[in-house]
Amino acid sequence: MVVRLIRIGNSKGIRLPKAVIEQAGLHDEIEMEIKDGRVILSSARPARAGWEGAARACHDAGHDDLGEWDATLDDFEGSWS
Repeated sequence: MVVRLIRIGNSKGIRLPKAVIEQAGLHDEIEMEIKDGRVILSSARPARAGWEGAARACHDAGHDDLGEWDATLDDFEGSWS
């Protein structure tokens, strides 16, 4: 699809058709990346998106037991001052 750059104040921009916005799942904020001479726009994910689900899955799988960390206390040679 070819689109034209339009003047927006001292800058230039493009208008994205509604169908493109919906198909790409874009919302009020988007992530913009420049890579190999291309401008890549994608839906911006909130910081730490998905962390809650990942932590829950880790717990459900029993991978969040940190009891073995206590065994490393004697590995340190020196003082904790």
